[in-house]
This record gives sequence, C-alpha cells and structure tokens, in this order.
Amino acid sequence: MGLVPTPSIARTHVMNEPAIELRGLQHRYDTDLVLRGVDLRIEHGEVFGFLGHNGAGKTTAMNILTTLITPTAGTAAVCGYDVVTERSEVTRRIGYLPADVRMYGHMSALENLEFLAKLSGLPDARAAAMEALEFLGCADLAKRRVGTFSTGMRQRIGIAQAIVHRPHVLLLDEPTSGLDPMGVRQLRNTITQLNAELGMTVFMNTHLLSEVSKVCTTIGVLNHGELIYNDSIENTTLRFPDESSLEDIYVRVGGPTP
Repeated sequence: MGLVPTPSIARTHVMNEPAIELRGLQHRYDTDLVLRGVDLRIEHGEVFGFLGHNGAGKTTAMNILTTLITPTAGTAAVCGYDVVTERSEVTRRIGYLPADVRMYGHMSALENLEFLAKLSGLPDARAAAMEALEFLGCADLAKRRVGTFSTGMRQRIGIAQAIVHRPHVLLLDEPTSGLDPMGVRQLRNTITQLNAELGMTVFMNTHLLSEVSKVCTTIGVLNHGELIYNDSIENTTLRFPDESSLEDIYVRVGGPTP
C-alpha cells in the first residue's frame, strides 16, 4: 500500500488555517537583526520558493518554522499552531530536509527510516519506512548502508525521512545543494509528486532562481531580512513580461544579484 494523505491529527483544524503564517517575525543574533518584521501567508497546496542571497535570513526563518530557534519578536504558525507555544503540534505536522542531510552511515536506509518512524510514534515503523521508500522509487536502496551513498542518494533517503510520518508541510533548506543536473531534475520531479499526489505544501529555501519557475507556484524574495516581494509565479510572469529570467526580476525588485 502506497503513501496516502493522512486524515489524522485534527485535519479539519489544519485545513481551516494557512499552512504557514508569519506575522511581524523578527530575529536577532546579538546586535544583528536578521529578520525584520516579516509578514507572510502560505496556503495549503502551494509550492513556495523562498528566495534570497546568502545571509538574507532564509535559514533563520526555516529554523524558526522547524521550532529549532525562538523568534525575538512576532509570531510564526504552521497549520494554525504557534511554533513557540504549540511546538509539539507543529513538529507532528512538518517534515524537514536540512541542507546537510545527516544519517547513521553504518545503518541501512531502511534502518535509518525505521528508527525515525519509531521516534515519531508510528504504530508500524517498518511498514511506514518501506512505504516512503517505495513512493520515492528507491526501495532498491532499502538494505544498502547509507555510508556508501552518493549525495543524490542520501538526499532521496533524507526526503523519505522527512515524509515517513506523512506531514502536511514539507520544509526544504537549499535542497539542490551539491546535486548534479540529474539530481536536480529528480528533486524537481519528487517535489511535484509530493505536492500533486499527497497534497503536501512545500516551503523551499533556495538561491537558485532558475529552479523556482519550474516547480514553485508562489515565491517570496527576502533581502537583508525584509520580504521585498511575494506573489504567484503566474502573476510574476505577467508583471515582468519583458524579463528573460527570474534572476532579472530578482534584481528589479531590489535584491542583490545572487
């Protein structure tokens, strides 16, 4: 049996709220204000590309959404649950693929996934792990030791880990980092599949604007901690009909060249 969207964990409440909502979000490291009052609303079913140069504040925002750090001011919510006061509810509803995928190299792919599934409290951890591998078309990697995997193979298992508990929202931090062109294409297809077949909302941090137009439905541009642009890909294309690429658009709306 393949992965299917889960109706559990208070889905009615989940679907009545935005997938992600930031209100006046700020974060400061000592005297450095890296997020400057960001307001953002992402609806269910979107594939959102969060764009910005290195140091723009994208990873800080991601770390807040994954409950790894607490914002200095403002609020952030996932599926209507506050990332600070309702942390456990948030973590049940998100899947996360960090830029640096870390797994136990001496264990097989299936063992890594089964271990995480058990930590997530899934009743049949091994079955859930195999379902995730099969859905992503990498069941052949199940018994192979992760320490022998290429970057692309590790990332596929990383995505399997992120979706093993069938989250509502999938957070990807610079997912194309280190991938060759075939790996980038495979990632693009995987994101489309997760969104179309499982209904997952996808939030993707990236600075590769060339990939955004091929997979995202909406984009936001972060520049030195401020959200300077937020719209659908369709409206963006209509607004900038003479621009040859999203990189040109990025520069036009005020961001430095990536």
